[in-house]
Amino acid sequence: MIYRLYEYLISRDLTTFPKEICFMLSDEDVLFDAGKIEAVYTWTKEFPDIKKIIFHISTDDPRRIEGLLGLEELGKKTTVRVSTPEHDTIIGTGIPEILIALGKTGREEITDAIIKIAKEGVEPNEITEDMIEKHLIFHVNPDFVIKTGGNHLTDFLIWQSVYSELFFTDINWGGFRKVDYLRALRDYQSRGRRYGT
Repeated sequence: MIYRLYEYLISRDLTTFPKEICFMLSDEDVLFDAGKIEAVYTWTKEFPDIKKIIFHISTDDPRRIEGLLGLEELGKKTTVRVSTPEHDTIIGTGIPEILIALGKTGREEITDAIIKIAKEGVEPNEITEDMIEKHLIFHVNPDFVIKTGGNHLTDFLIWQSVYSELFFTDINWGGFRKVDYLRALRDYQSRGRRYGT
């Protein structure tokens, strides 16, 4: 009861939201509580300004993790894109969109982009930031990156998240509650975005 009141009080004062949020998780997080992804989606639906939720799951075995995510059920509620080193799958329609990226790193993504550009025969002095961005796998720009469990960040979206606001919490993924999510959003609202300046 107290938590619900606290959630209400925080939600009431939220007026500024990120358009894209990224959660960085480990495979241990998902093995411990795969259903939390759907819970975060449910919480996010309350805030129409948030258009996309990105979950990067660091794992050496994407197929094992993919089978735990309840993708068919999620796809009945919104757009879900699942990206692994082997394939890209999109199911469902709706907002906020969910992107689940399994087992890819930012270094690999940038390396692959450069390889694609080189195969196109582009001269080195003709390569631009815009060209690299167009060759990246993920065309996203997370405003807000949340890392649970207090561990270090992965290098996922290392290019796209250069101006993201970062939020670290010692609370593990399995214990991450709606009130913790709201606190993170409140923290985001309190920040002045500087975009690297």
